Amino acid sequence: MPSRRNDNYNVRSDENGYIDTEHMTRSQRYHQHNKPKKKGHKLLWLVVVIVAIIGGFYAYRKYTNAKQAANAIYSSTQVAKARNVSDALKKKRPISILLMGTDTGALGRNFKGRTDTMILCVLNPEDKKMTLVSLPRDTEVAVYGYEDYFPSKINSAYEYGGSATAVKTVQKFLNVPIDFYATINMGGLEKLIDAVGGVKVEPTISFTYGGYTFKKGKEVNMDGKKALAYVRMRHEDPLGDYGRQERQRQVLTKLAFKSSGLTSLVNQKFLSTISKQMKTDLTFDDLLILGTKYRVATHDMDSDFLQGTSEMINGESFEVASTTEKQRITNKLRKALGLSKAKTGNTLSSDNDVNISSEGKDTNYSNDDNTYYGGY
Repeated sequence: MPSRRNDNYNVRSDENGYIDTEHMTRSQRYHQHNKPKKKGHKLLWLVVVIVAIIGGFYAYRKYTNAKQAANAIYSSTQVAKARNVSDALKKKRPISILLMGTDTGALGRNFKGRTDTMILCVLNPEDKKMTLVSLPRDTEVAVYGYEDYFPSKINSAYEYGGSATAVKTVQKFLNVPIDFYATINMGGLEKLIDAVGGVKVEPTISFTYGGYTFKKGKEVNMDGKKALAYVRMRHEDPLGDYGRQERQRQVLTKLAFKSSGLTSLVNQKFLSTISKQMKTDLTFDDLLILGTKYRVATHDMDSDFLQGTSEMINGESFEVASTTEKQRITNKLRKALGLSKAKTGNTLSSDNDVNISSEGKDTNYSNDDNTYYGGY
């Protein structure tokens, strides 16, 4: 099958995850930077001050609820960390989180499921930047520990061995250390959106799916069910799974901005919902550090995706990423993490060792994201 065009653009967009379509095409939105307004951060600190002054026992009680919720969602992968993540958090160094949305718990799906969404997120508080890289669900990989089943799709890693296998697979595939993971089922996403009162989204294309009709450019407040229908459709999108990834990032970004404030922290409905629908190996103390020291990383968002070529293999459709494209993504993520350049992962290798050497900020990088310098 023909290869999709790989457009590498570096453009600005707002917190919705899209830009003026009169001037830019949809494909250009794949490589963009988000610059959210800072008003919300000022409001957050105002709320913090008020709670500190008059909160008293009420604030403590809600803090306890938050800690209980955090303990409920904590689940270790039992995977040895590629580096000292506790030290990285204490020193406010860039960290990576593998975000996964599983296709269970919604629209009648109740089996263990695969990952509908897989996004590798890097938070860099020093540069005040968040880097998001989407990995298409049909990307060809060798699942860690299940190499005999090659070729496999990256979304099957979770089905084979849960979050632990997914983390090992992505870590090996890109040669990028994954510090933490967070998994939410699609039913959970629906309930989380409802818990924060819905999200306002401007559809990128017009379509009808799941009984809902969406019109391009017409902003609408979506409840959980409507938002889920919006992010699930892919067959009517001219860009297929890549178009769906764009819509997923759009909704998740809106949810993140709406749910990250203190109002959500003290919202018992939100806490109860998230504790039942999400799992992560971030501890309560880790989450507190992220909430205080890493919020600045949301000031600027760089959104990207791994581009593959559609190929039929053994009767199945795969997205096969070239070594050059994998290297580009590896370089981007390692640079965001402050790590030196290294070769991208070896697809069929069962070795899970990850290069975590650092030569300081932006060391050994040229302007060419596809360039690899040996010896670092």
